[in-house]
Amino acid sequence: MADKDSMHAIFHGPDCAGELDPEFARLFADFAFGEVADHGSLDARTRAMAVCSCLLGCQGAEAFRAYLPQALGMGLTPVEAKELVYQAVAYLGLGRVFPFFKACNEVLAARGVELPLPAQGTVDPGDRQACREAGTGAQVEIFGEGMREFWNSGSRQTVHLRRWLASWCFGGFYTRKGLTLAERELATFCFIAAQGGCESQLASHAKGNMQVGNGEGVLVDAITQCLPWIGYPRTLNALKCIKDAARSLAAG
Repeated sequence: MADKDSMHAIFHGPDCAGELDPEFARLFADFAFGEVADHGSLDARTRAMAVCSCLLGCQGAEAFRAYLPQALGMGLTPVEAKELVYQAVAYLGLGRVFPFFKACNEVLAARGVELPLPAQGTVDPGDRQACREAGTGAQVEIFGEGMREFWNSGSRQTVHLRRWLASWCFGGFYTRKGLTLAERELATFCFIAAQGGCESQLASHAKGNMQVGNGEGVLVDAITQCLPWIGYPRTLNALKCIKDAARSLAAG
């Protein structure tokens, strides 16, 4: 589906901007679905993944609901859409992601997708040691060997948080099927960039992305696709984190 067709589907209909705010709809659509969509080298599916992820990050539930059918038409699969929602919980919290479960389920059901989808987990969540070991493996692959014992570091008051980061965030989500490790890390970058105020973590995940194959150009292209949805301040902060991560890796 062409991006201009996506614009039409999102902005036209009862109570939508295309009907009540046609001047704005044209202004936004020509930019987001024209100039921005035409920029960079990401394929349509990856562009859709970046936009869905940033809408999760900025809590744009209604925009997510409107955009998701177009994302599915651009190559994003139902499993991939659900995996983005699931993984967002670790970075945004269920309080902010909860409305997206309903939106995603309703969009998929309207398209005739049978729910629930096939299970994608690869680690028994009841086996906490297995989850921690699998999660640590993912952390090492993304961030390097220095993460091998990170789960057991820090003070007694905070070590549980590092253990849960390994076992629940990385072991629970990054080990799931449906998205590759590189795709999960790119989605995470978009989650964090879109929510704002987490630039330290954003810089770490920019570096992690580069270490799993999402180079500086991929990150710039992804955040470019997010710009119309999250605005300039968070986009510019993300660009600085990308540049800092690239400089850090180049310096060794």
